[in-house]
Amino acid sequence: MSELLEARGIRKHFGAVEALRGMDLTVREGEVVAVVGDNGAGKSTLIKVISGVHQPDGGEILFDGRPVRFQSPREARGAGIETIYQDLALANHLNVGANIFLGREMMTRWLGLIPVIDAKRINRETARLLNRIESRIPDPRAAVMNLSGGQRQAVAIARAMYWKMKLVIMDEPTAALAVPEARNVLRLVKTLKDEGIGVIYIDHNLLLALEAADSVVVMNRGRKVHETRASETDQEELIRYMTGRSEVGRGGTK
Repeated sequence: MSELLEARGIRKHFGAVEALRGMDLTVREGEVVAVVGDNGAGKSTLIKVISGVHQPDGGEILFDGRPVRFQSPREARGAGIETIYQDLALANHLNVGANIFLGREMMTRWLGLIPVIDAKRINRETARLLNRIESRIPDPRAAVMNLSGGQRQAVAIARAMYWKMKLVIMDEPTAALAVPEARNVLRLVKTLKDEGIGVIYIDHNLLLALEAADSVVVMNRGRKVHETRASETDQEELIRYMTGRSEVGRGGTK
């Protein structure tokens, strides 16, 4: 797998607070990297720097092998980075298809002259896409406000897949979801991985993060303090690094 994203020595200050202190992160094509850490570790700041919400005060970001410095989330999205936050940024009053194609609607011409939205084609493409990801949304014409949390996640992921995003950042995707829906999100993460899309996965539920990820990066006070394959660690070890007690092993001091 080739390297898709490289964040090197990223620094970010907010006044006297140093939120990121030389943070490094690498994501490869088709790789799921879980980023974990306690509140205040810098996870949210990191993904906002990568996605163009914040400008870094130091360090560099390479995306697809080229140095980048996104000035806005729109610019990052144009380069192939989609960020799915907890609130999902979906238009609740619109249906599933309208959300997937929002701002990039398929058009046709009425009477061959007047441009209008091609609702039939949008519905057809939406149904095909939902079937491709094995979504449990029965009707693509349903308003997003009437969907469950897991179904809303599926809409956001379907949008990223349709528009051929290269990197998807998922911020607490299982928050407030029931267990069956949380497990469905993990299945969707695997779908992204199988499509060759890189994923940065942030979740306070360490067991779900370990199940979703190929590798895990632990942050503490704005820095990367540990990185490992998900298959070679466990929740207990991650907590020790998250809390700064990594020198204490299961049986005493290492």
